Amino acid sequence: MNFEYSEEQKLLKESIERWAQDNYSFDQRNASMNNDVGYSAEHYATFAELGWLSVPFAEDNGGYGGGVIDLAAIMEEFGRALVVEPVFANMVMFGGLLEQSNHAQLKAELIPQVIDGSLMGGAALYEAQARFDLSNIATTAKADGEHYAITGTKSVVLNGASAQKLIVLARTSGEQRDEAGLSLFLIDADAAGVSINRYPLMDGQQVADVSFDNASGVLISELGEAYGLVSRCMDRAQVALCAEAVGIMEVLNRATVEYTKTRKQFGVPISTFQALQHRMVDMFMSFEQAKSMLVGTLCELSDPETSAHDAQKMLAALRTLIAKTGKHIGDEAIQLHGGMGMTEEMSVGHYVRRLMMINLMFGDQGFYQKRFNQLAYQN
Repeated sequence: MNFEYSEEQKLLKESIERWAQDNYSFDQRNASMNNDVGYSAEHYATFAELGWLSVPFAEDNGGYGGGVIDLAAIMEEFGRALVVEPVFANMVMFGGLLEQSNHAQLKAELIPQVIDGSLMGGAALYEAQARFDLSNIATTAKADGEHYAITGTKSVVLNGASAQKLIVLARTSGEQRDEAGLSLFLIDADAAGVSINRYPLMDGQQVADVSFDNASGVLISELGEAYGLVSRCMDRAQVALCAEAVGIMEVLNRATVEYTKTRKQFGVPISTFQALQHRMVDMFMSFEQAKSMLVGTLCELSDPETSAHDAQKMLAALRTLIAKTGKHIGDEAIQLHGGMGMTEEMSVGHYVRRLMMINLMFGDQGFYQKRFNQLAYQN
């Protein structure tokens, strides 16, 4: 398969790479992560000024009009830089759901604020009992005049600690596991009845469990028809996460090879040991498999003739392989670095922890393997 990024996409990737080299050293990244909000507001504002946050949004909404390949190009570079700023949570998840909504007035008002970096939002979708099942929703919404009263609890809301607004998936009809009967609502994070419990994940990003007690929300989807809307947004989110993971794997491969050339044992670099050479070749092959699967998925999703079934099967295969290769590369990177790989002072452990979180986000390897098997059987 002959796949290359376009000239515009290459320039976009190069601009992110140059910025990261000049402004985002490992120490600078850690300083951003360890402040009160868990990221640098200054860096995030720079992303907006450079136009990166506009890429996935339609031109009608003030964006660049980029597709899924443009989004993957951005996230791959952010993965290499190990960016902690909430680009995925705010631009891909919150902004993606907002753009998919049918509330024209709110889209016209809020999407430009997402693009210019002035609005922070969170997507409150999953619940503790759901076990990655997006239709398993116990949070309810009941009509209350022109608005709806939302009651329930959402778990691990990305950027939930810093969000000014939340998009909430709630049930307006049907049983708890039904795909039908789900609706999307926009809620102010500081509204009455909203309670936010903030905490960090193992990769350092700040998330929150958010509880709603008759909190007032505005309907932004067709009543009871939000499942398909959310699923479309999640497809792009899955690709974005996998592209970030591929960027991380590339850095781990490179860092491991470089370390083995400097680490000596018995008076020689450990990179000369044949057994370790074999292991590093296996790491490289895992990375190439993951990258090839990402490329294949991007081509499938960009082809208008690809059926919804085939697209879902490809995404399930991609997430399964990313989880498998990510674990392999992460484990080997830690082992080949020895005790140094576990220290806070070296970047390798931070990259591995982020990779581990990606492999658990919205579903683990077993979840996506099962989903792929089901879709393949449907053929």
